Amino acid sequence: MDDKDEDIDTLDPSLPEEGPTAPPPGWLDTVSGYEENTGGDCPPPPDFVPKPENDKNASVPNVMVPSVSEDTARDALLQFVGKKWTYSSKPAKNLIFKELKPFTVYRYRLETFTESRSSAWESEPHTGQNVDGPQNGVSPLPWHIQVSYPPKFTDSIQKVRVPHSSFIKPCYCCHGNGKVRCTHCRGRGMTRCMFCHGSGHGRNRRCTNCHGRGRKRCLSCHGKGCKDCLTCNGQKKLMHFIQLTVTWKNQVFEFIPDRVPEFPLKKFEKVSGEAFFVDENLLVYPIQGFPDHDICDASKGAIQNHLLKYSAVSRILQQRQIIELVPLTHVYYAYSGKDYDYFVFGRENKVHTTKYPSSCSIL
Repeated sequence: MDDKDEDIDTLDPSLPEEGPTAPPPGWLDTVSGYEENTGGDCPPPPDFVPKPENDKNASVPNVMVPSVSEDTARDALLQFVGKKWTYSSKPAKNLIFKELKPFTVYRYRLETFTESRSSAWESEPHTGQNVDGPQNGVSPLPWHIQVSYPPKFTDSIQKVRVPHSSFIKPCYCCHGNGKVRCTHCRGRGMTRCMFCHGSGHGRNRRCTNCHGRGRKRCLSCHGKGCKDCLTCNGQKKLMHFIQLTVTWKNQVFEFIPDRVPEFPLKKFEKVSGEAFFVDENLLVYPIQGFPDHDICDASKGAIQNHLLKYSAVSRILQQRQIIELVPLTHVYYAYSGKDYDYFVFGRENKVHTTKYPSSCSIL
C-alpha cells in the first residue's frame, strides 16, 4: 500500500466517533416517583378507579316502530338508481307496490371515555433555556399533574413536561464535543477518487476528475472531516427531562341483533338511527326489562367487559349507553309481471337491493 492509500485510510484520533443513539445505562438521573414508570404506562392509583354499585340497573321507555310511506320508498329507490349508471329509472317510476314491511331494529352503543398516562425520558439540545430541575422541588406523581381536558367522548393526546425533572449533561453521542467524525471520509476530509480508484491516472494519462491527486474533497462533510452532532445540534450539551403523555380515548362497543337474515348488518354502519334512550354517568348500569333481551344481554356483557378491561390500565372518566331505533323496511313490488324487492334503511333512507328489473349494457 502506498502513502496515498495510508493517508486516506488513517483515522483522525482528534475527532470523536459517533456515540450511542440513546443514553447508556446509568446515564440518566433518578426522579422520585418515576423509578419504574419511565418508558411505560402509569396505571392509575386505586382511588382513581370508580367502583360500581351492586344490583343497580337502567330502565328503557317503550318506542313505536318507524315505517316509510310508498312515496318515501319510491324516492329512495330513485335516488339509489340515479347513482347507478347501468340502471334505468323507468322501473322505479312505474313499479307497483305490493307490501311495505317494517322491522324493529335496535342498535345498542356503549361508550367508555378513558384517560391513560405514560412517561418516558426525552432530551433536547441545551441552548441556554431555563432548566426546571430538582432544585425547584419534588416532581409531582404522574396522576397528580394538572392537564387541560378535551370534550368528553373525543380522542385526544397531550404531552406535558414533568415539572422539576430536567437536568443538563454533556451529549452522550458526541461526548460533549458538538462534532463527530465524518464516517464517509473517516475524518480526513478527502475521499478516494472513484474514477481512478486513487491512482491519480488512467489509461496512461492523468485523471481529469481528481487532477491526478487520487483524492477528492468529501462531499458529505465538505472537506472538514467532521459534522455537527445531530443529537445536540452542535450545542455539546443536552437537557434531559421526563415527558408525560396523556391519552384520552373513546372506547366504543356496538351491537345490532341479527333479525333479518336477508339484510347484511354491515350496511347499518353507514346510517344513523333515532336515539330514544341515552344514559350517561361516571358508570352506567346494565339495561333490564327491555323487550329485546339480546339488547339487555349485550348491555350487561359490554359494561362488565369495559370495566374490567379499561379500569386496570386507565382511568374511566365517563360512560354513556345509547339505544337507537334504526329504520328498516322491506319493500315488495312488481314490474312487468315479475316480483322484486329491496330494503330502505336508516334515517337517510338508503337502499339495498340484490336485483333490479332492467339494466343497460355497453357492447
